[in-house]
Amino acid sequence: MISSFAFPLSKASPSLYPRFYPAVAERVVPVPAANSCEMEKELQKPIELPVETHGLVAEKKHSAMLERLSILHQSRLQQSAARRSAVDSSSPSFESIQSFLVLFGNAKRSVEGDLHQCRALAASNSEAKSQIKLELDKISAAISDMENLVAEQSYFLPPYEVRSSLDVIGELKEMVESASAELAPRKRFSFKNKASSKMGTGVLAEMAVDNKVSNAAKLHFVPCDSPGFRNMQNEVLVKRFRVSESEGEFSVTDLDSCDVYLKGRLRALFIHRLKNCRIFTGPVLGSILMEEVTGCLFMLSSHQIRIHQARNCDFYLRVRSRPIVEDCSGVRFAPYRLFYEGIDKDLSDSGLEEETGNWANVDDFLWLRALQSPNWSLISEEEFLDVQDISELEEKIDEKQLCLE
Repeated sequence: MISSFAFPLSKASPSLYPRFYPAVAERVVPVPAANSCEMEKELQKPIELPVETHGLVAEKKHSAMLERLSILHQSRLQQSAARRSAVDSSSPSFESIQSFLVLFGNAKRSVEGDLHQCRALAASNSEAKSQIKLELDKISAAISDMENLVAEQSYFLPPYEVRSSLDVIGELKEMVESASAELAPRKRFSFKNKASSKMGTGVLAEMAVDNKVSNAAKLHFVPCDSPGFRNMQNEVLVKRFRVSESEGEFSVTDLDSCDVYLKGRLRALFIHRLKNCRIFTGPVLGSILMEEVTGCLFMLSSHQIRIHQARNCDFYLRVRSRPIVEDCSGVRFAPYRLFYEGIDKDLSDSGLEEETGNWANVDDFLWLRALQSPNWSLISEEEFLDVQDISELEEKIDEKQLCLE
C-alpha cells in the first residue's frame, strides 16, 4: 500500500516525509523548491565521457573499418584472379604467335607435299589429268583456308608476321598455277605473264597476278576472244545461258548506264570498266573477276569473287569463299536477293544453294591492320533492296550486242 501513495522524492514536499516515510525523513535533506528545476536540467544533460574514453572508441571504430576494407580488397583480388583464369582456360589454344606459326607452317608443308604428289602422279600416269585437276582444286582450297586463317588471326599477329604469311601464300599460289599450267592445262584463262600463242575458243581473258604481299595482290586482265557485252550505253541487256553454255565464260566490258541480266549458269564472269550500271547474274561455277567499276550495283553468286578498283558500289552476294577487295573504297555488301524461274535448281547444281554468310566476311588485301578496313562496310538491313524478280525479262540480243571480239 505504501507504493501506491509514493511520490517522486525530488518533487515531494519535505513535510510529508515523516508521515509516509519515517525512515527516509531522517536521511534525506530537503531540497529547496527554487533549485528543483535546475536539478531536472542537470539530470537531462548527456553524460560526458573523459577525453581518453573518446579516443579509445574512435580507435576501435577505425580499426574495424580498416579490417573490413582489407577483407573487401582481398575478395576483389580473388575474384579478379578467378576471372583471368576463366578467360585463359576458355581462350583458343592457337591465339598466340607461336601456335599460329606452327599451324601455318604445317599447312604450308602439307600444300607443298600435295603438289609434289601431283607431279609424281603425272610422271607415273599420263592419263590421270582429271585426278590431278581434282587434287589441284583441293590444294587451292587449302591455300584459301590459309588466307582465311591469316585474316582471322591478324588482330593479334604483328604486322611483320602478317606480311610474311601472305608472302608465303603468294608463293604457294604461284606454285599451284605453274603446276596447273604444266600438268592440267585448261582452255580458260591464264595466270602467266605472257599471252599464250595458242588460245582456245573458250579462252576469255589473260590475267597477271602479283602475289607479293608488300604490294598486295593486284589483278589485271584483258578480256579477249569471248562472248560478252561491250562498248554500250543506256542499254538493257538480257541473256539466258542454256545447259550447253554452262561451261563457257562471259565478259561485261566498257558499259555506261546499262542494266545487265544474266540468267542460268556460266563458268566464269569477267567485269571490266563499268560506270553507273546494274548487273544481275545467276550462279557462276568458277570465279568472278572485276576491275575498274564506279557507281554500280551488283547481284552476284559465285564460288569466288575478286574485286579490284571499285568505287562507291553496292554488292549483293552469295559466295562460298570470302570476297576479296583490292584498291577499293566506298564499297558495301549485303546478301544475294535475286530470283528468276529455275534459280533454285541452278544454285543447287552449282553448289551454291547454301547461304554461307561470307558476303559479310570481306578480305581487304591492302588493309593489314587488325582494325576494320575503312574501304568497305555492310549495308544495313533497313536499306536492303527488295528481292529482284527477273523472271519476265526475255532475252533480246543481236550480233552487235553479243560481241565476240
